Amino acid sequence: MARPLRLEFEGALYHVTSRGNERKSIYLDESDFEGFLKVLGDVCERYNWTIHFLLNA
Repeated sequence: MARPLRLEFEGALYHVTSRGNERKSIYLDESDFEGFLKVLGDVCERYNWTIHFLLNA
């Protein structure tokens, strides 16, 4: 059964995570992660998003 569609509205805050199966890394190396951040930055600029990072060590 598919997940119901997410409600979206202007000004809302969304919690987004990214991790692999069994919490394994999803990036092959540091440059792979930097590429992801570049794409994310481009998308944020294009759609006027604001990202608040919480990095767990």
